[in-house]
Amino acid sequence: MEYTVQALAELSGVTPRTLRWYDRIGLLKPGRVGENGYRYYGPAQVDRLQDILYYRALGVPLEQIKASLDDPSFDRLAALRGHLAALEGERARLEGLIRSVKTTIRKQERSEIMNDAEKFEAFKQRAVDWHERIYGREAREKYGDRMVDAAQHAVLELTPEKYEAWKNLGEELQGRLEAAVRSGADPAGAEGQAVTQLHRRWLSMSGGPYDPAKHRGIAELYVADERFAAYYDKDVPGCARFLRDAVLHWAG
Repeated sequence: MEYTVQALAELSGVTPRTLRWYDRIGLLKPGRVGENGYRYYGPAQVDRLQDILYYRALGVPLEQIKASLDDPSFDRLAALRGHLAALEGERARLEGLIRSVKTTIRKQERSEIMNDAEKFEAFKQRAVDWHERIYGREAREKYGDRMVDAAQHAVLELTPEKYEAWKNLGEELQGRLEAAVRSGADPAGAEGQAVTQLHRRWLSMSGGPYDPAKHRGIAELYVADERFAAYYDKDVPGCARFLRDAVLHWAG
């Protein structure tokens, strides 16, 4: 069965303008263009649009989606399984937040005091689930289940005060990175040293005893894996590379 732009838009829930944009950037080309100039989309294009929308639901940028779908080694079944795992992780995160909000409402209605640990439990679990979803496979392959599980446990065991400090330190690190890249600072200079020290403190709060080799290995992953790079480069491109270069120079 074939669909026009309007028909496919109605079927999928995206706008005709979006479909035309996807065609323009080469993300989703029509199966054929009729003599009347109409675009027609067949079964292969419908499946590709479904894949695109799954990736978009997980926040993947369009350029990355295109690169993945155009890769000759792309395995749709494997990708779908990956989407399922990510969505189930997101569902678990949302269920945790829902439980936390319900508990807060219930205790507020009963004029009960909610202890600090209860207030932050869902947010700590959210951080752990996000890390596992985005970095879990690579981290476990490189460092083993025991080390990764220990790091996640360390986050979950953080007191509300330490959790807030850990989160604020991560935000401070991001701000320093962006400022350093914008100013053209040298990773081997004073700002690179300061960033490395911040990153070391942030890692040590959730990763056990400090290990310079592990620190350098993690920094390498920030550039080697596009998902790591996307996190640090979300507002200012080049942050992941600056952090990697600074850590390689100063960690020891």
